[in-house]
Order: sequence, then C-alpha cells, then structure tokens
Amino acid sequence: MTTEELPSAPHTILDWFRGYEEEATLRGFRCPNCGLVTATWGLACARCGKADLTEIALGKQGTVVAFTILAVPGEDFLNDAPYAYVVVELEGGGRVTGWMPTIRDTDHLSIGDTVRFVPSYKPGVQFVRDGAGGSPG
Repeated sequence: MTTEELPSAPHTILDWFRGYEEEATLRGFRCPNCGLVTATWGLACARCGKADLTEIALGKQGTVVAFTILAVPGEDFLNDAPYAYVVVELEGGGRVTGWMPTIRDTDHLSIGDTVRFVPSYKPGVQFVRDGAGGSPG
C-alpha cells in the first residue's frame, strides 16, 4: 500500500478527544463491511480491516462491564481519588473506558449497572449512574 492509498479520517485524534471533553459527544465508527461499532479512533476496522469507516455518534448510556477502584491516580485526578475506572458497553455498540468520581469503593458499583456519559472539565470520559445528576467535578 502506498501513501496515496492510505485511508483518511474525518478528524484528528485531538478532535476526537475534544468531542467528548468540549462538545459532550462520544464519537465512534461503524464498519460498512462487517458492522462493527467501535469507540476507538482508527483508520480501518479492527475486525475485518476495511478502511472506509463511517463516523457515528455513540450512545450516552451504557452498562458497566468491568471496573476497578483507583486509589493512586494520575496527576489530573489526585483530588478525586479514590474513584471507579470503568469499561462501559454503550447502547448501540462500542465500549468506552471512563471514570466515575462518586464511586469510592466496590460496594457502590456492580457489573451490569446502567450509567451515562456526562461532560466534565476534567480530561477523559466521565460517567454517572443513570438517573443521577452531573458530577461535582
């Protein structure tokens, strides 16, 4: 494959992150060949390799499929620890990792809980329990 044959993306990775941090939008791709929906930025389908992915808006609600409690966070989250770091299967497809600042231990969250994306001034994708208001931060 030559440089001229490489696929192009409708936006940069930086635009991708600004989408959820500044525009309150979770972006994803759908493969027109196999139908895979992914929240991961890319130029080709991770399942079948097709290069002409279609950008889509992902759902804002989803189900927790995995989580852990972080007590030793990165610099941007020092004042928020402990908090839950979650993997969420979004309605309509795609999995996203994010954080839940109001969850402080494993007794307060379960696999299968319904959560929704809320914008935050902090970096990353923030979730709250479905039906809950926005986070304090």
